[in-house]
Amino acid sequence: MTRTPSSATASAAPDAAGTAEDSGLAHGLKQRHLSMIALGGVIGAGLFVGSGSGIAAAGPAVVLAFAASGLLVMLVMRMLGEMSAARPASGSFSVHADREIGPWAGFTVGWLFWILLCVGVAVEAIGAAGIVSGWLPAVPSWAWVAVFMAFFCLTNLAAVRNFGEFEFWFAAIKVLAISAFLVIGVLAVLGLLPGTASPGAANLTGHHGFLPNGASGLVTGLLASVFAYGGLETVTIAAAESENPRRSVAVAVRTAMWRIALFYVGSMAVIVTLVPWDDPSVVRPGPYVAVLSTLGIPGAAQLMNVVVLIALLSAMNANIYGSSRMVHSLVARGHGPRALARLSGGVPRRAVLASCTFGFLAVLLSYWWPETVFSWLLNMVGAAVLVVWAFIAVAQLRMRRHLPASQLPVRMWAFPYLTYLALAAMGFILVLMTLDSANRIQLYFTAGLTLALAAAGLLRNRRTAS
Repeated sequence: MTRTPSSATASAAPDAAGTAEDSGLAHGLKQRHLSMIALGGVIGAGLFVGSGSGIAAAGPAVVLAFAASGLLVMLVMRMLGEMSAARPASGSFSVHADREIGPWAGFTVGWLFWILLCVGVAVEAIGAAGIVSGWLPAVPSWAWVAVFMAFFCLTNLAAVRNFGEFEFWFAAIKVLAISAFLVIGVLAVLGLLPGTASPGAANLTGHHGFLPNGASGLVTGLLASVFAYGGLETVTIAAAESENPRRSVAVAVRTAMWRIALFYVGSMAVIVTLVPWDDPSVVRPGPYVAVLSTLGIPGAAQLMNVVVLIALLSAMNANIYGSSRMVHSLVARGHGPRALARLSGGVPRRAVLASCTFGFLAVLLSYWWPETVFSWLLNMVGAAVLVVWAFIAVAQLRMRRHLPASQLPVRMWAFPYLTYLALAAMGFILVLMTLDSANRIQLYFTAGLTLALAAAGLLRNRRTAS
């Protein structure tokens, strides 16, 4: 492969549809699809379920943890938005890393992200099957996994607008559910909900105080909140197949701030105000169910199970889509087997099948060797989102050196200072991971996978150049 020059002349070439590796991809996503995908993409299973462990560790201070990590995510999305709005591509940050850092970087971060998404598909399929099996115990959970995998594989094999329609309605349901929760929660906090009295600050200052487990608890809450934000990057991948990629990315990035503040930080504040942080129900069945049950909302547990199921299925759908487009982009740039590059009707169907196959294999590994092979897979991607963000930050720093201001529909705030601050924050979080044994194992596994991919990318580039 010949590296694309990092120059103003070279960077000025892409048209509104994106870059060369996107040629042939259908542009079937409408603005309403992208807007809802961007809006719903921030509402995932990590928010509905995973946030419970953060609350149990940090107590009411989890609000600070989610606010701090939310600021970091906003900076990352702004950096990614700047690059993607200027040069849309289905490979998103992998393409930017390829151009700005080197082909080995695009290879490394692209395949790392692909593995992350495929493992995520497995985790989400298992979680969704567990919920449905609870309703219909006569059907084994593996059967539901097979149904979900087959359904979303077929959906993604069809036209891209099918993916857009499914995500549009999934996101609409999630947005409606979290909005209703926030309205009910705020009314309860103010004492305006019939049959309830305002708890005041009792749950914020009682039960051993605002920071009950000290700095270590806050660190655990911070790590939980960081990984709950994973998945926002998919909207920049989807934007390359929209009717107006540059405008779609710009709109999605510019609304990131209020979405994060409202859905994550706002809901955490409502939860820790209404329910004691050390209530066992916060972890299981989950913080949202705990609040609705405390308020006496009938059918709360089943209602939230439906919402969590939708969030898991939505994440499955988005991850299959994102992984297939990433592998298609990698192959188109010479970073993978050419057999996966073929398009049918504007859809990279072989890339979809490859992603679904890896995801289903990961599911089988979870059944065969849950404590060994599958746990290794989970550990290998445990800190992958931070590695991806670091590549985004470095690529953005390098791109701004030569990209004309006229090609920046979205600009990073206070460049380069906030970019360097974001990189420092990522490094700080990685250091914090070394303080906990479980997080330390994930960090080491992810580092090993990243180094192995980087070595493979460098070796491949040398062979190509010779």
